[in-house]
Amino acid sequence: MAVVDKPDDSFELYDLRIEVICPPGERILCGAKPGDHFTLEGEMLYLPPGQGFSIYSLGAVLPLLAAKQRETHPNDWMSTDADVACPDPHYESAAGEPKIIYRMLSLPFEPDYYLFWPAKL
Repeated sequence: MAVVDKPDDSFELYDLRIEVICPPGERILCGAKPGDHFTLEGEMLYLPPGQGFSIYSLGAVLPLLAAKQRETHPNDWMSTDADVACPDPHYESAAGEPKIIYRMLSLPFEPDYYLFWPAKL
């Protein structure tokens, strides 16, 4: 009986850090502060001790997290866009630009990461 080679079904996931970014002096009504964050390690979401995260804010980024954890084609917008606008329509400036965004960063952090997505682990 011949031994059948099993295909490699392993895959890699990026750990993510999702951080609140807000222009200085802007008011945030959901209770977040610039720099508030959570991490996603595998399928587990972790908040720092004593910090909350709005369920509405979480709802804005949650559908994107699984895709952001995986390698995508370089031309796929999921590979190049790391910022998600706040879901509250009152956080929009007169120019229509979002005032508060949630930035998804690959872990571990790379010094130039704010310019590129995704960073190789």
